[in-house]
Amino acid sequence: MTDTTVPSNSLVDRTRPIDAGAPVVATAFVGPKGREVAAFALGEDTVLLTGDDGTERHVAVHKGGILSAASDGAQLITGGDDGRVMATAPDGTTREIAVDAKRRWIDNVAVGRDGVVAWSAGKTVFVRTSKGEIRTAEVGSTPGGLAFAPKGLRLAVAHYGGVALWFPNAKEPPETLEWKGSHTGVTFSPDGRFVVTTMQEPSLHGWRVTDGKHMRMSGYAAKVKSVSWTADGRELATAGADALVLWPFHGKDGPMGQQPRLLAPAKDLIVAVACHPREPVAAVGYESGMVLLVRLEDSAEIVVRAPGGGAVAALAWNATGTRLGYGTESGAAGLLAL
Repeated sequence: MTDTTVPSNSLVDRTRPIDAGAPVVATAFVGPKGREVAAFALGEDTVLLTGDDGTERHVAVHKGGILSAASDGAQLITGGDDGRVMATAPDGTTREIAVDAKRRWIDNVAVGRDGVVAWSAGKTVFVRTSKGEIRTAEVGSTPGGLAFAPKGLRLAVAHYGGVALWFPNAKEPPETLEWKGSHTGVTFSPDGRFVVTTMQEPSLHGWRVTDGKHMRMSGYAAKVKSVSWTADGRELATAGADALVLWPFHGKDGPMGQQPRLLAPAKDLIVAVACHPREPVAAVGYESGMVLLVRLEDSAEIVVRAPGGGAVAALAWNATGTRLGYGTESGAAGLLAL
């Protein structure tokens, strides 16, 4: 069992600690490959941009708290309680993508291919197409999460009672895949065959897209706040337990009738996960503030950050997997260079 108080095998000396100055909402790497800038969306009104040369720059983006963030690798998209959807570039320039007519909170944002952006305010979901056209759809309750399908312009919207699948360029209303309860987040499998939601209760729920067949993934100790697909797309790594939970999705029925793999058992709750973009490795963040790298083939572990400084709130790799960024609820952050 992982000792969450005394790190042994460690990469701590290769990690640069950063004082973000506010709780970290999300992190991402933006910019050309090899020259990315680490972007930390903070719970207040700013985005912190940090370069390899050690420079740190706070950029005022919103006139209020940042509620949601997503990135396509080129820019960081954020939604705020000021009713605005903003884009922040690696050089610190900002651009307003949209402002809600009623100044409602922008609870969720998502980024698709070719610069397509989605966001939600109230029960309304918006998509800005690659041509700059705005499409809207209404769902039955306030969305809990948004995710674009890996191919084509199709958006999944998690909400109370299930998930809506919407083609913004079509005239038909969204198709609803139903399951009782509050669905708080959503993700498509990399091959587009499955859609999976996190729930307010400690479980996941999934559907096979072709026929809507259900799959329930339970047994968690707490609400699952973070999920990440492995580099080969065969497994879904999840937080919410005192071990890293990996559900199999390589068969035609996904995890139906299958048991998950459990790696890196610990004394502490896992609250954030981020799989390496190329290798069978996952970054794992704990409620204690510790960050581990776990090799998925044999469960070998190495410490990136020792416990302390608040629960891990965000983890992200750059596109080539040579850098890892993390942030905590107390405003501690850091960058690991491999």
